[in-house]
Amino acid sequence: MGAFAPTLRPMRVQPGPLFLLLSYIALSAVPFVPLAMGKPVDQPWQMLGMEIVAWTAVWAAFKRPAYFHWLLLPAFLALPTEVYLIIYYGQGISTHHLGIIAETSPKEAMEFLGRTVWLMGAVLLTAIAWFVAGWRMAFKTRALDWNDASRWVALAIVGVLGGVAAYGWEFGVAGKPAPPKAAPAKAPAKAADKASASGAPAAGASAPTASAAASGFGDVVPGEDEEEVQDAVEADEAPETGSVPAAGRTGWKLRPLAHWARVPVEFDAFTGTWPFGLMARGVDFYKERQHLAELGSRSGAFTFKARQAEPNEEPEVVVLVIGESSRYDRWSLNGYQRETNPLLSREGNLVALRDVITAVSATRLSVPVIISRKPATQSLRDGFAEKSFITAYKEAGFKTYWLSNQISFGQFDTPVSVFAKEADVIQFLNLGGFTNNSNFDQILLAPLRQTLAAPAPKKLIVLHTLGSHWNYSQRHPAEFDKWKPSLYGVNKPAYTDLRIKEQLNNSYDNSVLYTDWFLSQVIAALKSAPLRSSLVYVSDHGQTLYDGACRLAFHGHNTQYEFHVPAFVWYSDQYKDRYPDKVRQLERHRKSRLATENMFHTLLDLGDIRYPGERLEWSFVNKQFKHHKRYVDSYGWTNYDNAIVKGACREVIDRNKPLKQD
Repeated sequence: MGAFAPTLRPMRVQPGPLFLLLSYIALSAVPFVPLAMGKPVDQPWQMLGMEIVAWTAVWAAFKRPAYFHWLLLPAFLALPTEVYLIIYYGQGISTHHLGIIAETSPKEAMEFLGRTVWLMGAVLLTAIAWFVAGWRMAFKTRALDWNDASRWVALAIVGVLGGVAAYGWEFGVAGKPAPPKAAPAKAPAKAADKASASGAPAAGASAPTASAAASGFGDVVPGEDEEEVQDAVEADEAPETGSVPAAGRTGWKLRPLAHWARVPVEFDAFTGTWPFGLMARGVDFYKERQHLAELGSRSGAFTFKARQAEPNEEPEVVVLVIGESSRYDRWSLNGYQRETNPLLSREGNLVALRDVITAVSATRLSVPVIISRKPATQSLRDGFAEKSFITAYKEAGFKTYWLSNQISFGQFDTPVSVFAKEADVIQFLNLGGFTNNSNFDQILLAPLRQTLAAPAPKKLIVLHTLGSHWNYSQRHPAEFDKWKPSLYGVNKPAYTDLRIKEQLNNSYDNSVLYTDWFLSQVIAALKSAPLRSSLVYVSDHGQTLYDGACRLAFHGHNTQYEFHVPAFVWYSDQYKDRYPDKVRQLERHRKSRLATENMFHTLLDLGDIRYPGERLEWSFVNKQFKHHKRYVDSYGWTNYDNAIVKGACREVIDRNKPLKQD
């Protein structure tokens, strides 16, 4: 703003121009609303600097507000939503939120917002009136025109900064030279190996933000934001310590930008600004939509030609609950000494599966293997040429539902979202991301009950939960904070801090206790509607939790704790009466060697759905079931049943040479 100050004469500034200036300042202050609520703002000085630069660039390019005010219309229209999300969920509009808006009908939005919708409507009308008043003033006044030579100087400075940033974006930024005689921090050997092999940061190490790793903004330096570290893990992005990899859009090969010439801000700072950051978020959303469309087009014409073996009109419900970050040995249902499953342990018709292995410890990679025929050894590849079991159920006459407390859009979630889009009804209910403002999984219960009451006689329902996703203490209400000391109420704990081992483990067990309650509520809802019903629960992957002398936590470390996941099947009495043979086979194979690859085939077999090319030998509710090799992502594709478990962290290492990964 200061760049055009010489053209303003304070003694002559009238109320109109002052109103316009204050309007633009108020718009720019939106990202700082949390400060008024006593909450911190990430990168406040970087955001402020980016807003000053953006306003300077726009004002210099257009010369007068009358020529650019109309470009601010989207920011005025989106203002109520931005403020609502900041107040209630601690973050502004993101790609994820834009995805929810795109997928949500006005009726669903009304139901979700409740009475708040009227307040937001009033704020929207006020924002429109504010925009119109500003537009009129922008056309009336000439006091804010930028006419002198400083305008060209400002344009030149902005142009140079933009050129430097673009160079860094394309060709990377050289790493900061290490201080003389400085010894690098020593990370655990295992963690360092894993970081170099698959991109997972070690406990005690850190990862760059996704945006910083893709641009020439900022340094690649250790940070304390666990969500960014987690995202890097799930995106398989290796932390870079020497330079930022080049984007390679031009195909030219030039030297990286010198470290001293870098633009000293991260690109995230720009996306967080208002109103200009809204444009960057829109571009991200467009890219994600394109990515989803590309993934979906690969399987667009695919069909299973599925049907029920004996079609009938009797009501029937099949439910899949996808767990998150839950590990087998923390369930008392599986022998854990703490009673983390007091409710599920009392359920009849529940068969716990003792030996289920997930191929890879990342949600975006593991879930497609659960719900489709995607082979475990292809799980690292993006996309798949077939559709999921959802489409097979649709072809067999079931109405299908995807109810999720996970996020819907974002570079870490599209491989899952593209399958979710196959459902007839899709609801993503988590507006808070993975923060302390995210909803508890109980938000899925009301839509579940509504779905069960819907008139369609045959239903397939997928519940994608947040489960034990980090931060564990934020996954349950206060009444489930049973084991203490815990991380409940602790602001931004670092899972890389070994000193919080006890609190971290207690909070994790508390999250499992809440999962037990949630699942018992789902089963109770099925029982309340006396019909033929079955439920499968399986977690996407587990967690390492500083076990024993192990100095690692989280996931991405090739440990048995991350590959061995809890799973069970529950069925109603009506289901047992209809399919006694399936129940017998289920009981028979409860201790069999299973993998998440078996889930697709078993889920279709549970609904007695047949299709050409079916593999009944992969269904553990079928008499044709046979064991198959189980591969896990551990230093290549390791045969889990031909592996040794090594060290305190129980790393899974193939006795022979593992299969090479593509």
